[in-house]
Amino acid sequence: MSVRAKPRNVILVGFMGTGKSTVSRLLAGRLGWERIDTDDEIVRQAGKTIPDIFAEEGEAAFRDWESRVLQEVLAGSRHIVATGGGAVLREENRRLMLAGGWVVALTADRETLLRRVTEADPAGTGARPLLKGDAAERIDRLLRTRRHAYDFAHATVDTSGRTPAEVAELLLRWML
Repeated sequence: MSVRAKPRNVILVGFMGTGKSTVSRLLAGRLGWERIDTDDEIVRQAGKTIPDIFAEEGEAAFRDWESRVLQEVLAGSRHIVATGGGAVLREENRRLMLAGGWVVALTADRETLLRRVTEADPAGTGARPLLKGDAAERIDRLLRTRRHAYDFAHATVDTSGRTPAEVAELLLRWML
C-alpha cells in the first residue's frame, strides 16, 4: 500500500505494546518531522503522571485530556503522532485522526503484547493503569473489547515479527 501524497501528519494507533512510541521516534528522525507522543503531552499539560490522573480524576477525565491534546496536535502538520492505546475509543478522536493525516494501526499478537508490556514494567509498578492486577487477564479482556477499535485506520502493520526499524522502513516505503 502506498500513500498517494505525503500526508500532513502520520498518526500511529494501536494497543499498548505494539511499538507506537518507538516507531514514531524512528519515523520522525528519518523524515525530520516533529514527534509527539500524546501520553507525554498529556503528562506535560496536566502536570501529573497518567497513573495519577487515573487515580485522582478517573479514566473519563484522562480520555478528555486525550481528546483535547489530539485536537491541538492534529491542527498542525509534519507531526509523527504516537497515540495512547485507548485514544481510538471516542468517535470524535477517530474523526480527528482521519481528517488530520495518515492513520496507521500497529498490531501484534497476544504473546508479543504480553511480553512487551511486562518487559517494559518488570516490577509491576503500575506505569500502565489499565493493566493493574493480572496483566495477562487484563490484556485478554482489553483485546476482546477493542477487537475492532483500530479498523478505521488507513493501513495496518503487524509488528509481532518485526523490529521497530523494520516497521518504520515499511511505513517510509509506503509514504515515498
